[in-house]
Amino acid sequence: MISNRKGRSLTTILFLLITAYLFLVWLPLSRLHAWQHKHPKPVPAATIFLPDTIHLNAATERFPVTSYIPLPTSPSAIPQIQHNFPPESRAERKGRIKKQNAVKEAFMHSWNGYKDHAWLRDEVSPQTGGYQDSFSGWGATLVDSLDALIIMGLDDELDLAIEALDQIDFTTTRSAQVNVFEIIIRYMGGFLAAHDLTNGKHPIFLKKAAELGDMIFNAFDTHNRMPQMRWDWSKSAQGEEIEPSERTSLAELGSLTVEFTRLSQLTGDLKYFDAVQRITNELERGQSKSKIPGLWPVFVNAKDLKFDWSQFSLGGSADSTYEYLPKEHILLGAQTDQYRHMYEKAIEAIKKKLLFRAMTKDEDKQFLFTSNVRGLKGGSLHGIEYVQDHLKCFLGGTVGLASKIFNRTEDLSIARGLTDGCIWAYDSMPTGIMPETMTVSPCKEMEKCPWDEGKWYEDVLGQPIHSMGHLERAQEQVEYDGLPPGVVGISDPTYKLRPEAIESIFIMYRITGDKTLQDAAWRIFQRIDKVTRTKYGHSAIEDVRNPLSKMSDKMESFWLAETLKYLYLIFSEPGYISLDEYVLSTEAHPFKRPAGPV
Repeated sequence: MISNRKGRSLTTILFLLITAYLFLVWLPLSRLHAWQHKHPKPVPAATIFLPDTIHLNAATERFPVTSYIPLPTSPSAIPQIQHNFPPESRAERKGRIKKQNAVKEAFMHSWNGYKDHAWLRDEVSPQTGGYQDSFSGWGATLVDSLDALIIMGLDDELDLAIEALDQIDFTTTRSAQVNVFEIIIRYMGGFLAAHDLTNGKHPIFLKKAAELGDMIFNAFDTHNRMPQMRWDWSKSAQGEEIEPSERTSLAELGSLTVEFTRLSQLTGDLKYFDAVQRITNELERGQSKSKIPGLWPVFVNAKDLKFDWSQFSLGGSADSTYEYLPKEHILLGAQTDQYRHMYEKAIEAIKKKLLFRAMTKDEDKQFLFTSNVRGLKGGSLHGIEYVQDHLKCFLGGTVGLASKIFNRTEDLSIARGLTDGCIWAYDSMPTGIMPETMTVSPCKEMEKCPWDEGKWYEDVLGQPIHSMGHLERAQEQVEYDGLPPGVVGISDPTYKLRPEAIESIFIMYRITGDKTLQDAAWRIFQRIDKVTRTKYGHSAIEDVRNPLSKMSDKMESFWLAETLKYLYLIFSEPGYISLDEYVLSTEAHPFKRPAGPV
């Protein structure tokens, strides 16, 4: 009986093996291919528009341009940006790839959540599995992530994304207004970078970028060719006049150059470059006429082309205009000095008026930040606030980049201090994650700054400490607000999955080759991944002081397009997406630099 059972078992095993072999060998390749490319759930029915939906097709221009500003055509030499990295050891390579794979796994976790629950919508809700359409409902996360899929070698996922692109119709949206800035940096940037990274292999990328460009170009059809940044697109569709706002964000107005320039370079259509170059010319004109000459106020009057607002900052609503000065210089092949001159005026004003050192217990390191101020006529300052927004963390990378391409070697230490300041802000929090907005205690001097606990308490309290009661109140405030030494207030304790600190770490690592920056990036990634991971992705959190913070069920597209992409590149071989070959947009989209003298 026992031997008979063994015989039957052997026969069964052989039968199963032969069946499996034949099944796999003769399975039609088309069906196997389909299995490998399992499609996500169908687009929700809510995305289908009714027949009477307004579409913006061939709108008639009210204020047409008769002659376009030409692109520069002969690139000049730009100094080398990247550090000459030595060969890595086998152990270093193994450790680096392990970290890179951990970042890639986090990316796939969030991408799969989006793919399975919010395909062709703008964002997945990472806790509940729902979706949000925050940017006109054209699939922001999908398009914003195209180049990340390419960079990480996720070919099957890229194929799925490409198949879906024809379903995006840029001529209509359920949104009453179109946020021109966000649409250009997320969508157009995603298409153009995907085109450049694949050397034009997939024509649909440039086709969709041009479709979007033709649509969004209508927002520039105003009396002075300044765009209506919160565009009432249905008016344009129905032939009605639009006008720019008297209160336009500086960042929105001044941060379209890189994407529009690259679109003109690739299509040969000069209207895009012309549109942004007109904005640059107005910014250049107004740069010396503001209340802090060299800087622009956070808001500008785009309707009347006035720059007389009083609020100055490098944070939200201003940041990327400054970021794009050296980047546009690079993308134009250094064929014009306009952006160099604008940057130099800006950085000198920043150093004189905004830059400060934070007082911390680590007295040997210069942690640098920039303040928010109100400018008075004549250049004097009022209402200085030593506030650090997470959005300001872009500045270290920007100053570092500019220090190389403009031969401003004296600014490289400032770039490092700004980057280290943001790393310190991360390391200071209980979760190891920097808050959205915090106020720090400023040093009296830049070069020498001993720790002074009494001064810190005074800054927390906002007044001199003359009694034990004052001191106790300050100590109670520190405990109640969860303030680490050197921090005097946390007005917004949220973390929105932002990339700016990691962006500067990436750029400074590529410039200096300092591996402690890689260590900082790994430390930050582990903390973010641990605290923000959810069932369907990663979520913004409400309080970085609480390791068990409540989540906001929000995952913006820049988590995949920027934060995780920068982390992945930090742990890539340093020649991959080299800063000497690509310009990375404010949304971390790599555009190929024009070939020129070396």
